[in-house]
Amino acid sequence: MTNSIKVFAPATVANVACGFDIFGFAVDNPGDEIILRKSDTKGVKILKIEGDEGRLPLAAEKNTAGIAIIKFLEAIGETGQGFEMELKKLMPLGSGLGSSAASAVAGVFAANELLGKPLSQKELLPFAMEGEFIACGSAHADNVGPSLMGGFVVIRSYDPLDIIQLRTPKELYATIVHPHIEVNTKDARNILKREISLKNTITQMGNVAGLVAGFMLPDYDLISRSLVDVIIEPIRSILIPQFDDVKNAALENGALGCSISGSGPSMFALSKDLFTANRVGKAMQDGFAKVGIGSECYVSGINQAGPVVLG
Repeated sequence: MTNSIKVFAPATVANVACGFDIFGFAVDNPGDEIILRKSDTKGVKILKIEGDEGRLPLAAEKNTAGIAIIKFLEAIGETGQGFEMELKKLMPLGSGLGSSAASAVAGVFAANELLGKPLSQKELLPFAMEGEFIACGSAHADNVGPSLMGGFVVIRSYDPLDIIQLRTPKELYATIVHPHIEVNTKDARNILKREISLKNTITQMGNVAGLVAGFMLPDYDLISRSLVDVIIEPIRSILIPQFDDVKNAALENGALGCSISGSGPSMFALSKDLFTANRVGKAMQDGFAKVGIGSECYVSGINQAGPVVLG
């Protein structure tokens, strides 16, 4: 059995417009990489982190990947097992792309592989969620779920945890544009209203049901009509300069819908073919560029693989 492994875990789009904290899907890029090695010394030690500009803690119990591994070892009764870790961040922090989730997923997935897979992939989810709690104070699964399991996931319930993988059309493509600004996840959660109207609740429930049905049929017009968020987006969008212009640019260039990825500032759009997805990305970037905001653009299908072993 090998004593070292290199793992990639993908970025994710959470909420997916109407599905706050219950919808998420994985994309092909960007993502995070981890090299994990067994150690003769008890405990989890993070040797180095690249790509974080020195902002992330090296203390394992304060790091999303580190705490996920620690909780995993406690659960399987292997607290005497030691690990050394190197983490490479391949996406910006505070981007709305599930950066903390990808690290947590890569870490616990790698540890499970090195120990001979004592748990199934789905059983690793609660430990990855511990990383999310460290990152933003909320153990939500709409990022770690798709990053760990691949595809599009629905979190039907948190207590007990009940997650469903949803089939999506093969022709569906995601465009993600990350503007060079930062939105803190905790701040983006704190500005949300604690109570919502019955009218908006009914509208949102209809869109959630419509989006699921649109994927399953598949019905692109229904997907487009359902990619609408009347509860979260109107509040969080004020944190993203040019939001309305960028969203309108995406829709005018053929996107089925466009909204905020996670807590932002990244924005995502869904399209029914690769050509449209690329055209939408250029239009969205041009929208930010009008006010001098640079950005990165990522285009991919819905990633069905989740984490992968690189070596």
